[in-house]
Amino acid sequence: MIEKVYKIEGMSCNHCVMAVKKEISKLNLAKMEVEIGTAKVNFDDTKVDSSAIEKAILNAGFKVPK
Repeated sequence: MIEKVYKIEGMSCNHCVMAVKKEISKLNLAKMEVEIGTAKVNFDDTKVDSSAIEKAILNAGFKVPK
């Protein structure tokens, strides 16, 4: 199990948090905590790729800085 924290640019309110949660929840994650500016997720890297999580954040309309 991997725990990773993603910094997210462009989030400013609880609506933003809900948008990110909605997209990330489509993935097979063990646990997720989303706050304004960050998402902390626990996942099995044999089931979910880290890039899929980043793509879900992008699909919600936000940026993941490198």
